[in-house]
Amino acid sequence: MEKKTGGNGLELNLNWSEFLARHDMTWTTRPLTWDEGALIGNGLMGAMMYGEEHRLKRNVLRLVLGRTDITAKRPTGGYSPRVPIGEIDLECEGWIYQPTTIRIDLWNAEIRAHIVTTKGEIRLRAFIHSEKPVLVIELEPDEGELGAQLRWYAEPEVDPVLKNADGINLNQYIPQIKVTRSAAGEVQVGVQRYDLGDGCTTAWQEGALGGNRRFCYLTVQQGADAPAAAAAVQLIEAAVNEGPEALLQSHRSWWHAYYPQSFVSLPDTRLEGFYWIQMYKLASATRKEHQIIDNQGPWMAPTPWPGVWFNMNVQMSYSPVYTSNRLELGESLIRALDANRHNLIANVPEAYREDSAGLGRSCSYDLQSRVEDETGNLLWICHNYWRHYRHAMDETMLREGLRPLLRRAVQYHVHLLEEGEDGRLHLPPTVSPEYGSFKRMTVADCHYDLALLRWGCKTMLRIDNRLGLNDPLSEKWREVLERLVPYPEDENGLLLGKDAAIEFGHRHFSHLLAVFPLHVLTGEQAEERELIHKSLRYWTGMEGDMRGFTFTGAASIAAAIGLGDEALQYIRSFLHLIKPNTMYREAGPVMESPLACAEAIQDLLLQSWGDKIRVFPALPQEWKDVAFHDLRAEGAFLISAVRSGGRTSYIRVKSLAGEPCRLQTDWSLGDGEQVCAASEAPVTVSGLGGGLYELGLKQGEEVILYLSDLSGGSGNVRLENEEVGGPFTMGPVAAQRHLCNYFGANKPWRLYGIPFGMNG
Repeated sequence: MEKKTGGNGLELNLNWSEFLARHDMTWTTRPLTWDEGALIGNGLMGAMMYGEEHRLKRNVLRLVLGRTDITAKRPTGGYSPRVPIGEIDLECEGWIYQPTTIRIDLWNAEIRAHIVTTKGEIRLRAFIHSEKPVLVIELEPDEGELGAQLRWYAEPEVDPVLKNADGINLNQYIPQIKVTRSAAGEVQVGVQRYDLGDGCTTAWQEGALGGNRRFCYLTVQQGADAPAAAAAVQLIEAAVNEGPEALLQSHRSWWHAYYPQSFVSLPDTRLEGFYWIQMYKLASATRKEHQIIDNQGPWMAPTPWPGVWFNMNVQMSYSPVYTSNRLELGESLIRALDANRHNLIANVPEAYREDSAGLGRSCSYDLQSRVEDETGNLLWICHNYWRHYRHAMDETMLREGLRPLLRRAVQYHVHLLEEGEDGRLHLPPTVSPEYGSFKRMTVADCHYDLALLRWGCKTMLRIDNRLGLNDPLSEKWREVLERLVPYPEDENGLLLGKDAAIEFGHRHFSHLLAVFPLHVLTGEQAEERELIHKSLRYWTGMEGDMRGFTFTGAASIAAAIGLGDEALQYIRSFLHLIKPNTMYREAGPVMESPLACAEAIQDLLLQSWGDKIRVFPALPQEWKDVAFHDLRAEGAFLISAVRSGGRTSYIRVKSLAGEPCRLQTDWSLGDGEQVCAASEAPVTVSGLGGGLYELGLKQGEEVILYLSDLSGGSGNVRLENEEVGGPFTMGPVAAQRHLCNYFGANKPWRLYGIPFGMNG
């Protein structure tokens, strides 16, 4: 039982293992495709466990391997795509049968399985070590399955029955691969050398653990040369020397420190489980020292998109990092932008490189992608950089990283501006992402670029003011803001661009970017709010090319204007589109939409754009009990709050940077009610009306605001802990038992409370 107590008496009463166990993904038959596979990863290396129903392969349980930095050069040029790297298969003596059970233990980030075959049974544990690229597999077969074997297959060696289980790969580039095998002592080595010299090296070792128990440690290294093989062998030998128990404990310690960075509990147990699985996937897909989250994470499958996409995918994949207080994971994006700034500069025409930079649609991890007619992508990724800064308040990051990059991204768009006959500044025809993509449709005064340029100029002026730099370009940015053409709109709301209405289904919210995620249009005025809602309804009502991220974007837009019930309906619509293991695919697997849905859930609980922190800004009416702890807000504040019986009970605010704090609550005070403050040190709390409070918090200080029936005093009083009768407490919302462990295998009957297969 964890009791995290703040100085003012806030206790989080939570057994993390028990809480997350109610959301472990579970299977009562073996999964048969990537869509329902059991996944593990450490931000660099991943594996997906599933089988195959073909009668020749019913004895096989696959662990399909992936490593995000393994790419292949193409003889035709272009970016180097991700490529499949093979698998290690458990080949049983008998056919895998019922009642086989598989469980992803979220708290410990491991797969545990009880495999029943027609010949016997096997107990299995598998995890990828949290801090080193080593897959650990432990097996314990009974007498009937003593002959079960683990076998590694290089990509060309994988049986076509298995390789094509998720569909024949007609889109992705696969190089010619030469496979060589060797041994270094007890370590087996397999090298896959691609036709242009790059490749990967796999090393593994099996051994006994006592009784029928045995282990296999496996690693995959980038490169097909002698140093790569030596590094792989050394890593396996070190793992063997460390031993299974030490490996297990060091692996778990990272995850046990990761999850408590924040806490969320919802009255909708299915959504609560979905949220926590996304937190698991997020840390399985990236770490600060590893690659950007690409379209698949470390779980490779056939895809036409084996790279990094920047017109939405990367931005949305990182979107839940900030509010969830997991900024360390976002550092992989920051590091990539900083390290590849020279390539971002080279992406724009040579005439603009002195002061500009840009980013095309897709590329590999080096960010080499020439800007053509989709011009706003670097500005959008700079918005992620800005969000990271605002949640961390790291002045070095602002001065040395974000400012110079954003300045260049803004300047590229300034170069594109043209003065029209109306005296306004206009943009030439550019692409509104994902609309008419196959026709490469362009539109003048594209909302996507107008919104990003407007946000960029405002943000550069804000940075300039904070750092006191008096940038010589500041007057130009002010001029752009004064003269830039307004967002095109018609009777149905915001348009794609000049004279460009949505005429068919549009899956992307690129024409609503000013609302979300930029919040340049805020809806705080009635007329603007009506415009946003009208635009949202028209867009989502235009049936056709809708995708998962359509609904996550719609949910966040609805939440931004306080429409919690509508936002929840979009979120629930999205859940119809995900796979049983919460993954998502279109023509191929893509990571971003489930992670963006996690942000949409956060947007119901906490928003902090602009100059206010909004607590419970868009809660659905049906959510009477909600709790969250240490969600992070802009200005580097940690926010905790509890809602009970349909009313906010208390809010805890902790300042990590001493920034100004304005807190918007949903409190509407009744007769005799007051908002009181509990804190260790004196804290100024000023009521500004309408549930808005200004808090005078220094760095490291915290305060709890709560409702009290104290008659005859001011609405804002400071109280010591002992005066309020002891500590404030928080714990999980009661679970809907039939919706526990909802994900993993497909379990649609759970929605209706039918108890088939329910875990106790």
